[in-house]
Amino acid sequence: MRTAMSGALIIATAMSVATADSGHNPSHETVPDASVAVAIGRAVLIPIYSEKVVQSEEPFVAKREGAVWTVSGTLHCGLPWWEKMLGDRCIGGTAEVKLSAKTGKVLHVTHYK
Repeated sequence: MRTAMSGALIIATAMSVATADSGHNPSHETVPDASVAVAIGRAVLIPIYSEKVVQSEEPFVAKREGAVWTVSGTLHCGLPWWEKMLGDRCIGGTAEVKLSAKTGKVLHVTHYK
């Protein structure tokens, strides 16, 4: 009986310590600036679209609107003969990630064509 009570006390103490130290202050934003948003965006995109595709769309830029960061790749036009015939328009698209500035949660991922 005494051993069971000691065990229960140890578990209760451990649980109270674990819940007391959350390690996160929710009053601060998890994604405070564009460089953090781009780093998270790249980390999200690489497993989905591959390192090669993500590198081909560097540099990534992040723009904030309200509480949402939008991270987008750059479309590079190599201007082969068929693109030169179309004028200054590029064909293709880039990846885009939307993130919550407050929590860092991924809200949306897409790749435009």
